[in-house]
Amino acid sequence: MDVSLHYREKGTGYPLILLHGNGENGDYFEKQIAYFSEKYRVIAPDTRGHGQTPRGMAPFTISQFADDLNAFLEEREITQAIVLGFSDGANIAMRFALKYQEKLKALILNGGNLNAGGVKASVQIPIELGYGMTKLFGHISDKAKRNHELLRLMVKDPNIEPAELKAIHVPVLVIAGTKDMIKEEHTKLLAASIPGAKLRWIEGDHFIAAKAPEEFNQAVGAFLAELPGD
Repeated sequence: MDVSLHYREKGTGYPLILLHGNGENGDYFEKQIAYFSEKYRVIAPDTRGHGQTPRGMAPFTISQFADDLNAFLEEREITQAIVLGFSDGANIAMRFALKYQEKLKALILNGGNLNAGGVKASVQIPIELGYGMTKLFGHISDKAKRNHELLRLMVKDPNIEPAELKAIHVPVLVIAGTKDMIKEEHTKLLAASIPGAKLRWIEGDHFIAAKAPEEFNQAVGAFLAELPGD
């Protein structure tokens, strides 16, 4: 891997990896780090080009981020972990599950989507417009170039077919806000496509982990408590 992922770590026990969303960093999970570190070894990395992790030279794609996560785990000799991903982090987690499933004990997907069509038009249309505008100015502005790459993740990625998810055979919790920017029917499709996945709704928008941490943490904790060996 051409970059070293910056990360926060707290607690001891079974590894629980927290993957933040687009344009964020591991600090998004402040309330989850505090809560779950009482029982787990919680690790919240900054993905490539986010937070304190350098951009590097490799492709800026969800698939590359999944490969980065695999390298990150290998560097720390973590052979298996629970992965909780939010938004683009959930999309990274899905790609990771499809490529490195043997390294997963369980998966929590919060506000993920299979493709750009899963996002409500009121949110996606401005993203598409911003993607076009930043492309025009990317050659003369480093900021526009960075924003273009970030927006590209929400326009071109992750492009996962529902049928692909049938290959996932670890325990999965799909969790989303009742007023999420991801279409309700899309979240239901995502959950229904993964064998045995559980679906949980929490009152709120896309950012329930930050805005409704008690309910979110309790829902995730209840799911984790049912895992073998926990």
